Amino acid sequence: MAKSKETFGKKEKENKKAKKRKDKEHKREERKTNNNKGKGIDMMMAYVDEHGNISDTPPDPEKKIVTNAEDIQLSIAHQHREIREANRKGIVNFINSEKGYGFITDLKSQERVFMLLSRLEFPIKERDKVTFETEKSPKGLSAINVKKVGN
Repeated sequence: MAKSKETFGKKEKENKKAKKRKDKEHKREERKTNNNKGKGIDMMMAYVDEHGNISDTPPDPEKKIVTNAEDIQLSIAHQHREIREANRKGIVNFINSEKGYGFITDLKSQERVFMLLSRLEFPIKERDKVTFETEKSPKGLSAINVKKVGN
């Protein structure tokens, strides 16, 4: 007598294939029963209530708040800058004219303060003595009202 050609591995593969077919058929039947096709638009509508939650019931018209479009203001949040100290004295220790910025070293605190060359009223160069005010910007201190002092 000859041995059976069916091995354990073959049986396992066939069982897995049969299970996949069964699962696929089950999913297909589930999709058919839960199908939204052919239903009215009312069944597919979603509403947002006064708290921002999504629901399937329309909002109560008595709780409706009317807002005029003219009352809505659109703008960018204003970044507040504080002037920290006025009439500080310092020396310009670095200028990068290609990129448009430089640094001033405060004579009292030896603190380096950033400055934009586009905000200057007249040209200055390195090692010039200046007076300036500072303001706090989002990236740190920035020099404003920079004025050259006679040597």
